[in-house]
Amino acid sequence: MTVIGYAPGAYDLFHVGHLNILRHAAQHCDRLIAGVVSDEMLLLTKGRAPVIPLAERMEIVSNLRFVDAVHAEVVPDKIDTWREVGFDVIFKGDDWRGTPKGDALERDFGAVGVRVHYFPYTMHTSSTMLRRALAAIEAGEPVGRKVRALTS
Repeated sequence: MTVIGYAPGAYDLFHVGHLNILRHAAQHCDRLIAGVVSDEMLLLTKGRAPVIPLAERMEIVSNLRFVDAVHAEVVPDKIDTWREVGFDVIFKGDDWRGTPKGDALERDFGAVGVRVHYFPYTMHTSSTMLRRALAAIEAGEPVGRKVRALTS
């Protein structure tokens, strides 16, 4: 039996955390479909539009060698996406584990026989951090991590 995996995400300001989750997901299924959340759904669910438009985000993700297909997520309910796409396992960052959203995801997908598989969240990089850095640059503020001077 072919195991179809689904890795949804905004994939906005594509960074190493996105790469990690997709690469790890591909190792746990036979066919990986990356769900790229539409601009409208991001505005609805996160209250902000992405920096990079949907078509460009889909182009970036589709060109990763371990992603077999991309799907534009245009509905808010992941179960509706499952009905349309059909997958056996959904991949999420472990920042979802134990949260109300993660619990609902596990409950809803458990009811239809889909497994939820979590991967470690990349703490040092996120789209939120990149957006803050871009806003700081635009405002003329200093950007970067503070480095402590080493004393001998």
